[in-house]
Amino acid sequence: MLYSALILGLLSSLHCIGMCGPIAMMLPVDRDNQAKKAIQIMLYHFGRLTAYGSLGLVFGIIGKGLYLAGMQQQLSIIAGLIMIVIAVVPERIFARYNFSKPVYRVIAKVKSGLGKQFTKRSYKALFITGLLNGFLPCAMVYAALFGAISMQNEVLGVTYMILYGLGTIPLMTAVVYASGFMSTSLRNSLNKIVPYAAVFIGMLFIIRGLGLGIPFLSPSDVSLFVQSNPDCGIIDH
Repeated sequence: MLYSALILGLLSSLHCIGMCGPIAMMLPVDRDNQAKKAIQIMLYHFGRLTAYGSLGLVFGIIGKGLYLAGMQQQLSIIAGLIMIVIAVVPERIFARYNFSKPVYRVIAKVKSGLGKQFTKRSYKALFITGLLNGFLPCAMVYAALFGAISMQNEVLGVTYMILYGLGTIPLMTAVVYASGFMSTSLRNSLNKIVPYAAVFIGMLFIIRGLGLGIPFLSPSDVSLFVQSNPDCGIIDH
Protein backbone atom coordinates (compact mmCIF):
# COMPACT_ATOMS: atom_id res chain seq x y z
CA MET A 1 0.00 0.00 0.00
CA LEU A 2 3.00 2.30 -0.01
CA TYR A 3 2.28 3.15 -3.64
CA SER A 4 -0.94 4.84 -2.50
CA ALA A 5 1.15 7.49 -0.71
CA LEU A 6 2.86 8.54 -3.93
CA ILE A 7 -0.44 8.61 -5.82
CA LEU A 8 -2.08 10.62 -3.05
CA GLY A 9 0.83 13.07 -3.07
CA LEU A 10 0.75 13.51 -6.85
CA LEU A 11 -2.97 14.20 -6.89
CA SER A 12 -3.15 16.25 -3.70
CA SER A 13 -0.43 18.54 -5.09
CA LEU A 14 -3.26 20.01 -7.18
CA HIS A 15 -4.81 20.98 -3.86
CA CYS A 16 -1.43 22.10 -2.55
CA ILE A 17 -1.06 24.62 -5.37
CA GLY A 18 -4.01 26.53 -4.01
CA MET A 19 -3.08 26.18 -0.33
CA CYS A 20 0.73 26.21 -0.29
CA GLY A 21 1.36 27.56 -3.79
CA PRO A 22 1.51 31.18 -2.60
CA ILE A 23 4.19 30.20 -0.07
CA ALA A 24 6.23 28.51 -2.80
CA MET A 25 5.87 31.52 -5.11
CA MET A 26 7.13 33.87 -2.39
CA LEU A 27 10.23 31.83 -1.59
CA PRO A 28 13.28 34.13 -1.38
CA VAL A 29 15.21 32.20 -4.04
CA ASP A 30 17.90 33.60 -6.31
CA ARG A 31 16.13 34.53 -9.56
CA ASP A 32 19.36 35.13 -11.47
CA ASN A 33 21.48 32.10 -10.57
CA GLN A 34 19.62 29.00 -11.78
CA ALA A 35 21.98 26.52 -10.10
CA LYS A 36 21.64 28.26 -6.74
CA LYS A 37 17.89 28.54 -7.25
CA ALA A 38 17.63 24.78 -7.83
CA ILE A 39 19.57 24.06 -4.60
CA GLN A 40 17.36 26.48 -2.66
CA ILE A 41 14.20 24.83 -3.95
CA MET A 42 15.59 21.40 -3.08
CA LEU A 43 16.29 22.57 0.47
CA TYR A 44 12.73 23.88 0.74
CA HIS A 45 11.37 20.50 -0.34
CA PHE A 46 13.82 18.69 1.96
CA GLY A 47 12.41 20.72 4.83
CA ARG A 48 8.88 19.66 3.91
CA LEU A 49 9.93 16.01 3.62
CA THR A 50 11.59 16.24 7.03
CA ALA A 51 8.35 17.52 8.53
CA TYR A 52 6.27 14.83 6.82
CA GLY A 53 8.75 12.14 7.87
CA SER A 54 8.62 13.31 11.49
CA LEU A 55 4.83 13.16 11.45
CA GLY A 56 5.02 9.74 9.82
CA LEU A 57 7.26 8.53 12.64
CA VAL A 58 4.80 9.65 15.32
CA PHE A 59 1.74 8.22 13.58
CA GLY A 60 3.62 5.08 12.60
CA ILE A 61 4.39 4.46 16.28
CA ILE A 62 0.71 4.97 17.11
CA GLY A 63 -0.20 2.51 14.37
CA LYS A 64 2.30 -0.02 15.70
CA GLY A 65 0.72 0.23 19.15
CA LEU A 66 -2.71 -0.42 17.67
CA TYR A 67 -1.28 -3.32 15.65
CA LEU A 68 0.16 -4.91 18.78
CA ALA A 69 -3.29 -4.51 20.34
CA GLY A 70 -4.67 -6.70 17.55
CA MET A 71 -6.46 -3.95 15.65
CA GLN A 72 -4.55 -4.17 12.37
CA GLN A 73 -7.48 -4.96 10.09
CA GLN A 74 -9.92 -2.66 11.86
CA LEU A 75 -7.30 0.08 11.68
CA SER A 76 -7.01 -0.25 7.91
CA ILE A 77 -10.81 -0.02 7.53
CA ILE A 78 -11.06 2.99 9.85
CA ALA A 79 -8.20 4.75 8.05
CA GLY A 80 -9.92 4.19 4.72
CA LEU A 81 -13.24 5.50 6.00
CA ILE A 82 -11.60 8.63 7.41
CA MET A 83 -9.80 9.26 4.11
CA ILE A 84 -13.15 9.08 2.31
CA VAL A 85 -14.82 11.43 4.81
CA ILE A 86 -11.99 13.97 4.46
CA ALA A 87 -12.32 13.75 0.67
CA VAL A 88 -16.09 14.12 0.37
CA VAL A 89 -16.86 16.59 3.17
CA PRO A 90 -16.26 20.20 2.01
CA GLU A 91 -13.48 21.99 3.85
CA ARG A 92 -15.87 24.76 4.84
CA ILE A 93 -17.72 22.18 6.97
CA PHE A 94 -14.52 21.25 8.79
CA ALA A 95 -13.78 24.96 9.21
CA ARG A 96 -16.86 25.30 11.40
CA TYR A 97 -15.23 23.06 13.95
CA ASN A 98 -11.83 24.11 15.19
CA PHE A 99 -10.21 20.68 15.43
CA SER A 100 -6.83 22.35 15.86
CA LYS A 101 -7.96 24.51 18.81
CA PRO A 102 -5.94 22.49 21.38
CA VAL A 103 -2.75 23.26 19.43
CA TYR A 104 -3.79 26.70 18.16
CA ARG A 105 -0.88 28.44 19.87
CA VAL A 106 1.62 26.02 18.34
CA ILE A 107 0.15 26.56 14.87
CA ALA A 108 0.21 30.34 15.39
CA LYS A 109 3.91 30.13 16.25
CA VAL A 110 4.57 28.02 13.16
CA LYS A 111 2.88 30.60 10.96
CA SER A 112 4.76 33.41 12.68
CA GLY A 113 8.08 31.61 12.22
CA LEU A 114 7.23 30.96 8.59
CA GLY A 115 6.63 34.64 7.96
CA LYS A 116 10.00 35.56 9.47
CA GLN A 117 11.85 33.18 7.15
CA PHE A 118 10.68 35.08 4.06
CA THR A 119 12.88 38.00 5.08
CA LYS A 120 16.00 35.81 4.88
CA ARG A 121 17.82 34.42 1.85
CA SER A 122 20.08 31.82 3.47
CA TYR A 123 20.00 28.09 2.72
CA LYS A 124 19.02 27.49 6.33
CA ALA A 125 16.03 29.80 5.95
CA LEU A 126 14.81 27.85 2.90
CA PHE A 127 15.04 24.56 4.81
CA ILE A 128 13.20 26.01 7.82
CA THR A 129 10.54 27.48 5.53
CA GLY A 130 9.87 24.03 4.08
CA LEU A 131 9.96 22.46 7.55
CA LEU A 132 7.38 24.89 8.95
CA ASN A 133 5.30 24.63 5.78
CA GLY A 134 5.12 20.87 6.28
CA PHE A 135 3.65 21.28 9.75
CA LEU A 136 0.83 23.59 8.66
CA PRO A 137 -2.67 22.05 8.93
CA CYS A 138 -3.89 20.52 5.65
CA ALA A 139 -6.78 18.15 4.97
CA MET A 140 -4.79 16.09 2.46
CA VAL A 141 -1.90 15.71 4.90
CA TYR A 142 -4.41 14.49 7.48
CA ALA A 143 -5.59 11.86 5.00
CA ALA A 144 -1.99 10.77 4.40
CA LEU A 145 -1.36 10.54 8.15
CA PHE A 146 -4.17 8.05 8.55
CA GLY A 147 -2.48 6.06 5.81
CA ALA A 148 0.74 6.22 7.84
CA ILE A 149 -1.09 4.93 10.93
CA SER A 150 -2.40 1.96 8.98
CA MET A 151 1.16 1.01 8.03
CA GLN A 152 1.42 -0.34 11.63
CA ASN A 153 5.16 0.33 11.74
CA GLU A 154 7.22 3.43 12.47
CA VAL A 155 9.62 2.83 9.57
CA LEU A 156 6.78 2.29 7.12
CA GLY A 157 4.98 5.29 8.60
CA VAL A 158 7.98 7.50 7.84
CA THR A 159 8.31 5.96 4.38
CA TYR A 160 4.63 6.52 3.63
CA MET A 161 4.76 10.22 4.50
CA ILE A 162 8.04 10.80 2.62
CA LEU A 163 6.55 9.17 -0.48
CA TYR A 164 3.52 11.40 -0.06
CA GLY A 165 5.81 14.43 0.08
CA LEU A 166 7.77 13.29 -2.96
CA GLY A 167 4.52 13.09 -4.87
CA THR A 168 3.86 16.78 -4.25
CA ILE A 169 7.27 17.96 -5.44
CA PRO A 170 6.78 18.13 -9.25
CA LEU A 171 3.87 20.58 -9.25
CA MET A 172 5.14 22.54 -6.24
CA THR A 173 8.46 23.00 -8.04
CA ALA A 174 6.67 24.06 -11.22
CA VAL A 175 4.89 26.75 -9.20
CA VAL A 176 8.24 28.27 -8.18
CA TYR A 177 9.61 28.29 -11.74
CA ALA A 178 6.44 29.42 -13.48
CA SER A 179 3.85 30.94 -11.19
CA GLY A 180 1.46 31.47 -14.08
CA PHE A 181 1.87 28.10 -15.75
CA MET A 182 -1.66 27.01 -14.77
CA SER A 183 -4.76 29.15 -15.04
CA THR A 184 -7.21 29.36 -12.17
CA SER A 185 -9.95 27.66 -14.16
CA LEU A 186 -7.67 24.76 -15.15
CA ARG A 187 -6.43 24.41 -11.58
CA ASN A 188 -10.02 24.32 -10.30
CA SER A 189 -10.94 21.70 -12.88
CA LEU A 190 -8.00 19.47 -11.98
CA ASN A 191 -8.64 20.01 -8.29
CA LYS A 192 -12.01 18.30 -8.72
CA ILE A 193 -10.13 15.06 -9.39
CA VAL A 194 -8.56 15.03 -5.93
CA PRO A 195 -11.63 13.89 -3.93
CA TYR A 196 -12.28 11.00 -6.33
CA ALA A 197 -8.66 9.87 -6.04
CA ALA A 198 -8.74 10.10 -2.24
CA VAL A 199 -11.98 8.09 -2.15
CA PHE A 200 -10.38 5.44 -4.38
CA ILE A 201 -7.35 5.16 -2.10
CA GLY A 202 -9.62 5.05 0.96
CA MET A 203 -11.53 2.17 -0.62
CA LEU A 204 -8.25 0.31 -1.17
CA PHE A 205 -7.50 0.57 2.55
CA ILE A 206 -11.00 -0.68 3.40
CA ILE A 207 -10.71 -3.63 1.01
CA ARG A 208 -7.32 -4.50 2.48
CA GLY A 209 -8.77 -4.47 5.99
CA LEU A 210 -11.63 -6.78 5.03
CA GLY A 211 -9.15 -9.64 4.46
CA LEU A 212 -10.83 -10.99 1.32
CA GLY A 213 -7.95 -13.29 0.46
CA ILE A 214 -6.80 -11.27 -2.55
CA PRO A 215 -2.98 -11.49 -2.76
CA PHE A 216 -1.19 -8.17 -2.12
CA LEU A 217 -4.48 -6.24 -2.12
CA SER A 218 -6.54 -7.84 0.64
CA PRO A 219 -4.63 -10.69 2.36
CA SER A 220 -6.67 -13.02 4.54
CA ASP A 221 -3.86 -13.40 7.08
CA VAL A 222 -4.24 -11.93 10.54
CA SER A 223 -1.18 -9.77 9.85
CA LEU A 224 -1.39 -7.46 6.87
CA PHE A 225 2.38 -7.08 6.75
CA VAL A 226 5.32 -9.44 6.85
CA GLN A 227 6.55 -9.80 10.41
CA SER A 228 9.56 -11.66 11.75
CA ASN A 229 9.19 -14.31 14.43
CA PRO A 230 11.88 -13.59 17.07
CA ASP A 231 11.58 -17.07 18.60
CA CYS A 232 12.51 -19.13 15.55
CA GLY A 233 13.66 -16.61 13.01
CA ILE A 234 10.93 -17.66 10.56
CA ILE A 235 9.16 -15.10 8.46
CA ASP A 236 5.39 -15.27 8.97
CA HIS A 237 2.84 -13.93 6.53
